[in-house]
Formats: sequence, structure tokens, C-alpha cells
Amino acid sequence: MNKRILFPLCAAPVALTAGAQDYRQADQYLQQVAQGKAAATAAAPSTAIKADQVETARQHLWQQWVQALKTNGETRLPADAPLSTSATGSLAIPDSLEPNAVMPFYWGTKGVIAKSERVSVPTFIDLHGSGPKAHEWEATLSWAQRFADGPSRYFIPQIPQEGKYYRWWQRSKQWAWSWLWRRLMADAAIDPDRVYLFGVSEGGYGSQRLASFYADYLAAAGPMAGGEPLQNAPAENLGHVGFSLLTGEKDLMFCRNTYTRNTGLALDSLERVYPGLYTHRVELIPGKGHGFDYSPTTTWLMQFRRNARPTHFIWEDYEMDGLHRHGFYNLRVDQRPSDSLRTRYDVRIGDDGVIDIEARLVEYIPLEKDPRWQFTLRWHKQFKPATGGQFTLFLDNDLGGLDRKITVRVNGKVVFKGKPKTDLKYMAESIALYGDPRRVFPAAITVKY
Repeated sequence: MNKRILFPLCAAPVALTAGAQDYRQADQYLQQVAQGKAAATAAAPSTAIKADQVETARQHLWQQWVQALKTNGETRLPADAPLSTSATGSLAIPDSLEPNAVMPFYWGTKGVIAKSERVSVPTFIDLHGSGPKAHEWEATLSWAQRFADGPSRYFIPQIPQEGKYYRWWQRSKQWAWSWLWRRLMADAAIDPDRVYLFGVSEGGYGSQRLASFYADYLAAAGPMAGGEPLQNAPAENLGHVGFSLLTGEKDLMFCRNTYTRNTGLALDSLERVYPGLYTHRVELIPGKGHGFDYSPTTTWLMQFRRNARPTHFIWEDYEMDGLHRHGFYNLRVDQRPSDSLRTRYDVRIGDDGVIDIEARLVEYIPLEKDPRWQFTLRWHKQFKPATGGQFTLFLDNDLGGLDRKITVRVNGKVVFKGKPKTDLKYMAESIALYGDPRRVFPAAITVKY
């Protein structure tokens, strides 16, 4: 199981007294980002900090972020209440991304959550299929209430619009997911390491794509009755994420069974190369088509906890509906080496202070097409060393170390050698980028390659 590193999720604000650390510039930066007056990728002002002040500063800045989100005017998740047939919230999506789009959602608890369990129960994000949206949404709520995964919390969104907007991974929905990650991560009543994503049919496609794209926020993911082309959901990104994909063996529509099989083969191969990194369950359900028993998925998912701070991960940085992630785990992309190709980062942080990163450009060469649907089924991935890029690697005592010299090699070449500096700037920037209590980093190294 994944190692869990705990940090306080909230703390009382730290008063500024004589000789105390001055947080005012970092606080103002976080307030501006939370209010949408500054981009999450904007540079924060530099304020040096001593190593013995890191934990106090971490608590202070996280509390400032949580407080800023409470007053920034954006939609908030409702208070805990039993999951029921009454919709509990809605999210208006900017017209610039999708005109007249409002995403209603169910948000509620299942089972009796004892006070001692309040911060430890699983939170499930459940995506519905592509029939008439009101019917699919209600059916998904009905299934969720029957699954044996309580006590738990559920977020069940309704797709805002049908037709060409009926995809869970489009840029308008990416805006909604960014909102949801902020809200889940900042809620002190929610365990940020027990968030799970799953869905059926269109929700299966969506949850597979989103699991690859947002893997660093998830403990596990469980698409069902789907099966995406691996170009849309690179399996490499699923290291550290429990992954279940169940599809009927007779589910031939849109090559679902074939894509499911290919996903399983890709993850089998990755698990052989990196034992223990790619825990997965990919199965074709014998004799079944598009419908089968969906209940085993959530009970399988909830055994996993997120590892938000791995010392080894692979990230294929790709665009989804024209948008890229700005960062993944503790790596932030400052400049991509290519706008036309994907970049694959293989990051290894050693116990000896040496950090090795391979940066490769990725090109997909089609190998096989389905004769009926004319969909590409398989690709050959072609790699070549990437040059002309820049990234920032966030660090702390558990990732790299703060009290020793660090050596960073990119594609075998030493690009940094020295002791990382601790600064409120890096804490503020990592909070703004990830909005994650597990990823508040006091140091960073920025390198060009």
C-alpha cells in the first residue's frame, strides 16, 4: 500500500510579532490567486525562510489559502447531509468555455459517519452515461445509493448540456474539475488521500481520461463499460493510482472491449517493468455486453490511499481539448519543449540527493485500425530526447532534502548542483498551483534543458 505522509490540514493563523516571519507578501499573493486576480502560475514574491520555520509557515499559508477560498465568492460544496433525491448544488460554468452551462450536482453522505471517522471516509466522484441527461443522472444516483461502500461521501454531477458538449473531459468540464479539486482539498472534513473517480459508459470514458489527466489527485479510479484509446488516456500516468476497468466481453460498440483489453495489456507491461507501481484490475466480464453488475468497483477502489508525494513517477504531458496541466505531482512545467508533440517525464528522486529526470518527446505512430469503426486500435510510441524546455521541481525534506546538496540530471546531463533554498515563494506557488495540503513545498529548483 502507498506510504502516507500526514500534514496538518488547518491551523490557527500565526500572528506577526517582533522577530517572527513576515508572511504579508505571500498572504497577499494567495488571496489574489484565490480571488482570480492572479493566475495560479504567476510568480510569488520572494521571502527567505529558515529551515526551522518551515512547518509553522506551512500551516500558516495553508490556513490563509483555505480562508481566501471561503471568501472568494465561488460556489462552495454544501454542508454534509444524507445523499438523497434532492439535488444539493449547481455550478455555473463560464460562458467563454460553454455558453449557458450549469452543472447541477448531488453531494451527500451515505451511512452513519461517526465523529471519529469524519475525516477518513472515502469520497466518490460518480459520472453518468450519455442517454437523456436527467434520466442518466437519476439512475446514477440510484445505483450509488445501493453500492456497499458506506460510510462515504458522493459527488454526482449532471452533464450541463447534451449534444456536442456531452463529454466529461472537455475544457468547460476541466474548469469544473479544477473547482472541485480546490474545494475537496481545502475541506478539513475530507480526507485528501481518499478521493475516487468512477463512471459507467460515457462516464467510463470520462473517468478513464480524467484518471490519467488528474492522477495526482486520486487514490484510485474505476471506469466501467468504457475503454478509451490509450492515446487519450496514457497508462503511464496511472502509477500510484489503483485502477479498475471492467467491460463486458461482448461490448463491441465503439471497440470498447478491444480498448479495454489493450489498456490491460499496457498496464501489465508497465507493472512488469516497474513492480508495485501500477496496481490494476482490468477485466472483460464473460458473456456480458454493455450492462453488468457495477457494484464491485467502489469496494475495490476504496482499499487504496493516494500517494501525493512519490519519489518515482512517469508523466506524459498531453493536451486534453486543447489544454495542458501546468504540473503533476511535484513537477511544474514552465516551458514545453514542443507545442506539437507530447513530453514524457520520468522523475526519480534518490535517497542520495541525486534526482534523475528523463524528458522525452513522444510521437504516436498508428499501427492498427478497426475495419468497422475505422478507429485506431494500437500505436507505436516513438521517443526522442527533449530539448528547449524548462521546469520547476518542488522539494522538501522527504523529496530531495533541504539540508544537503542536490544534484539534478536531465537526460544524463547535470543541470543543477547545490543546496536548495527555502523560501515562502515556493510554498505559496505550490499552494496556488495544486491547492493541495499534501503539496506545500518550501524549496524548488528551476532548470532549463
